[in-house]
Amino acid sequence: MSRFEALTGDNAVAMAMRQVNPDVVAAYPITPQTETVEFFAEYVADGLVNTEFICVESEHSAMSACVGASAAGARVMTATSSQGLALMWEIVYIAASNRCPIVMSLVNRALSAPINIHCDHSDIMGMRDSGWIVLFSENAQEAYDNIIQAVRIGEHPDVLLPVVVCQDGFVTSHGMERVEVFDDEAVKEFVGTYKPRYPLLDIEHPKTLGALDFYDYYYEHKRQQVQAMENATGVILAVAEEFNRKFNRNYGLFETYCLDDAEVAIVVANSTAGTAKVVVDRLRGEGLKVGLLKPRVFRPFPARELVEALKHLKAIAVMDRSISFGAMNNAGPLFLELVAALALHGVRVPIADYVFGLGGRDILPREIESVYRDLLRVAESGRVERLVTYLSVRE
Repeated sequence: MSRFEALTGDNAVAMAMRQVNPDVVAAYPITPQTETVEFFAEYVADGLVNTEFICVESEHSAMSACVGASAAGARVMTATSSQGLALMWEIVYIAASNRCPIVMSLVNRALSAPINIHCDHSDIMGMRDSGWIVLFSENAQEAYDNIIQAVRIGEHPDVLLPVVVCQDGFVTSHGMERVEVFDDEAVKEFVGTYKPRYPLLDIEHPKTLGALDFYDYYYEHKRQQVQAMENATGVILAVAEEFNRKFNRNYGLFETYCLDDAEVAIVVANSTAGTAKVVVDRLRGEGLKVGLLKPRVFRPFPARELVEALKHLKAIAVMDRSISFGAMNNAGPLFLELVAALALHGVRVPIADYVFGLGGRDILPREIESVYRDLLRVAESGRVERLVTYLSVRE
């Protein structure tokens, strides 16, 4: 059973957290994530969860408390954005390296400077190599669904890694949407009871955590993290299959839209994918064979599966809401990952990058349409004239 409610993305995440009922939540408020913590704090105050809610003095302290609680054997969740994530930086790596299956809601926001509180993906792309599993969410519904699945993914004994669930700041975090909320008991049954594998508080089996680790074993521990990330792909799919069956969903590593017979396609994550679907419908009405691929899983990067889905196309555009400064042509991270994947799998398709929406600048349907029309010209000529385009920027 389920019900429909009008919820913001922040509220939807807090609702999922309430239903998961974690043992510990440690968090510090930061725009545009603050509402998530506020809503959850109300659940704590009203006695609707059994969670130990820790009010800390900073995001660095929040993640530190999360690591400590997770190491002790607790199911742990948190939330942050932008500069808050940046302040967590030291402990973000420690969480992954110590194999703490913390679940974090990250409401994507631009990193300063200049100071900006609106959406882009510079925060999540900055942590992409930290060892966290990364899930994207197009809307409030997907943020809610992903949070629930993230608990099972991170806690799987073959994974034991932290998971970050992204949604776009203000676009979905504060936008009111119709969200299907599942019954509390159904969510409780799905996530199950956490059985920590190596809890520090198990005094019958003493262990060491966070010890000094020189060249004698550090390398092996990093290799174990690599193996856990490799294991995560299969676990993500297995958890999605169970979630889909139980809650009538269709989650996988990514979503395709009108892609099977498309000649050209855009690859774009989070809320912009929803706008792109409207543009696809419009152009399909003109008889143009355009399509869309929306990544859901960014870490581990599903290179082989993405190449298989895209290899039939005549041209591809990636839309990046961030920049990898100093990388090849200062392109975006998603573009660079996909270019590498195509090359390594021997697929030659003309591909271009479109950087957009930095600092929360709106992306309009007509701008996405211009990308598709660029692609159609590339498909005819077989050549990309401009590798990276900064969409709608004032030159």
